[in-house]
Amino acid sequence: MRYASRPTRPLKLTRALTLLLSVLAALTLSGCLKQIDGTAQTHNVSLEAKQLETYGLAVITPTSVTGQEEDRQSVALIFALALEKHRPDIPLSTLSETIGHINRNGMATEYRSMFEEYHFTGIFKQDALMKVGEMTGHRYLAQLKLANFSQNSQSRLSFFGLRLFQTKSGNVRLFLSVWDSWDGSIVWEGMDEVNFAYDTFQEKPITFRQVVREASTRLVSRLP
Repeated sequence: MRYASRPTRPLKLTRALTLLLSVLAALTLSGCLKQIDGTAQTHNVSLEAKQLETYGLAVITPTSVTGQEEDRQSVALIFALALEKHRPDIPLSTLSETIGHINRNGMATEYRSMFEEYHFTGIFKQDALMKVGEMTGHRYLAQLKLANFSQNSQSRLSFFGLRLFQTKSGNVRLFLSVWDSWDGSIVWEGMDEVNFAYDTFQEKPITFRQVVREASTRLVSRLP
């Protein structure tokens, strides 16, 4: 009696589909597989412990590379939220509060001139800094610079021509300088470059807020 051999291709296909469904189920449960890498550098010039808690910190307008000008206020807001969350002991004037003080006191033109000079020299005039400090009631001023932000998406897994699994990534490089409004000097500075990536089957990209929040949190954690 002769028996027909069973086809192996449908069985292999079934196993492949089972494996694929298992992978998708695991991703659905976990959401994504995240990886965060960062490189931080800080330099404490003369900022002593408890100085920020005693005299407070006011955020002034960030600067940015060309093309990222519209993100400056977002950077300031994200940084202020990170500071409020992780260092609630530091009295804080957010960017909107700082600008409000400047505008109410008729210093808008001088404030603009202060940044125009900084653009060419990298120096904020001491007398202008002192006025900002007096208006906000905080001795120290936080100035951020967004040096880079980028996003990317790369296919990692496909099935019968369908793109199912992708690596989403984002990169940001953020600088922070703390100025002493009393004498016009930089007392602390830091830089953090964050690479944020995750593997996912979702189309949602890594957001600007995610990577800037991570860099801001890392910088805040290093303040004296």
